[in-house]
Amino acid sequence: MAKSAIEEEHPNKAFGFAATDSTGFLSPFRFSRRENGPEDVTIQIQYCGVCHSDLHILKNDWGFTRYPVVPGHEIVGIITKVGTNVTKFKLGELVGVGVIVGSCEKCECCQEDLENYCPNAIFTYNSRDKDGTRTYGGYSNNIVVYQRFVLKIPDNLPPATVAPLLCAGITVYSPMNYYGMAISGKHLGVCGLGGLGHVAVKFGKAFGLKVTVISTSPNKEDEALKVLGADSFLVSTDAVTMKAAKGSMDFIIDTVSAVHSLEPLLGLLKMNGKLVTVGLPNKPLELPIFPLVFGRKMVGGSDIGGMKETQEMLDFCGKHNITAEIELIKMDYINTAIERLAKSDVRYRFVIDVANSLSSCRM
Repeated sequence: MAKSAIEEEHPNKAFGFAATDSTGFLSPFRFSRRENGPEDVTIQIQYCGVCHSDLHILKNDWGFTRYPVVPGHEIVGIITKVGTNVTKFKLGELVGVGVIVGSCEKCECCQEDLENYCPNAIFTYNSRDKDGTRTYGGYSNNIVVYQRFVLKIPDNLPPATVAPLLCAGITVYSPMNYYGMAISGKHLGVCGLGGLGHVAVKFGKAFGLKVTVISTSPNKEDEALKVLGADSFLVSTDAVTMKAAKGSMDFIIDTVSAVHSLEPLLGLLKMNGKLVTVGLPNKPLELPIFPLVFGRKMVGGSDIGGMKETQEMLDFCGKHNITAEIELIKMDYINTAIERLAKSDVRYRFVIDVANSLSSCRM
């Protein structure tokens, strides 16, 4: 596979798995990363979570994939090199990298520690870095990252189970804070019990909320109640139980990434209730206005979080012993994992054991 001249200039050789077209099939891929700069750290990747966004990007569902693409933005690894101006991290430290690896650092969003909303945010993969080179993600053996976008991992948590928190975790933690959901005694609905939803349940319980899982899958009830600690479970296709729960919830986090109706969820909210969507369906959703107007209800959205809040989230997880429920896989299983993810056949996040399996896949 031919690589552009600008990619060839970099001496930091890397190896990972990439897709080259919209079939999304991943195969071994050699590439290079920039040299470690004064403000950079180089990270030897240990684990990388498999996010539903990876599936969308691999298949070009959103229409902006640049092939070849190396996915992965839930990265945990060990620092192997630090730049001369790096003050926050040291060699051998276990750290994390999430969805973004750069921003303009000058705009209002960046000044307010909301780098994730910066118009010039640089994504961990399928993006362009400040030097014009392509960014490649964590389905690989190493990554070079500007220190502002590197995170400290709590010492008391198993590293593999922390990886999904770097996307799934902050995606639900941030709106719970911003929209005032972290109020003990209030009633939270979590729509969708997948990679995001199961972490939202854990955060809700840690905040002291009553938590109800809303799902189309009755077979998830036992796990929602007995393993994740939810207080109740609603099957969204059961008209009788949905009617009985009408007007009972203060907040709902909608984590569903498929096209679905918002009207039943709005019906579950009390007056002044808030529905926050964090899933990213590939087609627009219809928004019924009457339930909003006659119930003074709010619909909002949220996209991950800034670096300060993401570190806060990780520290909160360390304090409350919150981790993701994962299925640890080897790199050579990744295409099967992607197929299973498309069918929602995972409890609840695949995490690649990069350090112990990638090297055996070398070309």
